[in-house]
Amino acid sequence: MSLSLVQSRALLGLEAASVTVEVHLANGLPNFTLVGLAEVEVKEARERVRCAIQNAGLEYPNNKRITVNLAPADLPKDSGRFDLPIALGILAASGQVDAQRLAGHEFAGELSLSGELRPVRGALAMAMARAAAPGPASARLVLPQASALEAALVPGTEVYGARHLLDVVAQFLPEGAMPPDGAQDSGWSRIEPPAAAGMSQLLPDLSDVKGHAAAKRVLEIAAAGGHSVLMAGPPGSGKSMLAQRFAGLLPPMSPQEALESAAIASLAGRFRAEQWMQRPTAAPHHSASGVALVGGGSPPRPGEISLAHHGVLFLDELPEFTRSALEALREPLETGHITIARAARRSEFPAKFQLIAAMNPCPCGHLGSRLRNCRCTPDQVVESQSSCALVKVIDGAPKPCA
Repeated sequence: MSLSLVQSRALLGLEAASVTVEVHLANGLPNFTLVGLAEVEVKEARERVRCAIQNAGLEYPNNKRITVNLAPADLPKDSGRFDLPIALGILAASGQVDAQRLAGHEFAGELSLSGELRPVRGALAMAMARAAAPGPASARLVLPQASALEAALVPGTEVYGARHLLDVVAQFLPEGAMPPDGAQDSGWSRIEPPAAAGMSQLLPDLSDVKGHAAAKRVLEIAAAGGHSVLMAGPPGSGKSMLAQRFAGLLPPMSPQEALESAAIASLAGRFRAEQWMQRPTAAPHHSASGVALVGGGSPPRPGEISLAHHGVLFLDELPEFTRSALEALREPLETGHITIARAARRSEFPAKFQLIAAMNPCPCGHLGSRLRNCRCTPDQVVESQSSCALVKVIDGAPKPCA
């Protein structure tokens, strides 16, 4: 047949909307047209798909007019996740793959020029959307191996991983067709969720810190009550060391919390399987802008506060952050989410985190120290502590910074 339909998904924030890849082959001047509000990296799939099919030893319809439509047409599509479904659509339309057997599957994956499958962002968001979508329970996700490991964490989802385009083609051949040369049995497998529930023992532990009994007690109270903490002290006093171990004081994550946190990390390309069920600690540099903290861009991407969802946001050298960046934290701290609105798109990301901040008491860091004398002027000390007052107001009623 000259028309084929392949299912995939596009990312819009944390949502993974269903996309139908329609491929039509017709007689006429050889051409490859891709429509459906595709970004530049999606349009570049034309060259990747052509080279991948040819280098895999499959037949590319060079003498046909190829039209690919990504429906719905008004949904923005980006990244290389549509390489695999486009390639399968071309092979199905040319009769090399059984189009009927593709039904009930959703595909995503970026193709190299040799046909190797590369991981894509947002595999967890795709799996969560597939699990929540109405439809047959037998619907399956086919992803690159690295992305399939993420998607398998979602319960109730059947996930298959592949290493090469030929490994996928071998599973959907017409009845009686021979497997293509180069397909490997080990390249296609069903991915099972990990047996271990968590790896919290890998987190830095507060028992590593010697002394600081009062500071430890404060962090324990903050962890129990969900309070923000501001630590002020001279350089080298252990503020960063204490903050990096704060996440170990928080209770274990529930499966739903772990999925939400991992989905955001997957969307940003930061998910690691060894960090599953661990509360994240985001520690942006003090030169980070407000957009880097709360998120933004086009398409909207999560910021550091969303990457710290159900975890800890650690702001070291607090007075060095711009005031606009700190002011942007007010609303997320109160509501637990952030809405990023742009002219063409609007996305909402969760941002429920605990704020841990550290600062020196003055620019030189030795105000009140018995070892060295402070060399800062009174105006410099007041300016340095203005950020301290701002954090106190953000967290609640104004309190002294002592």
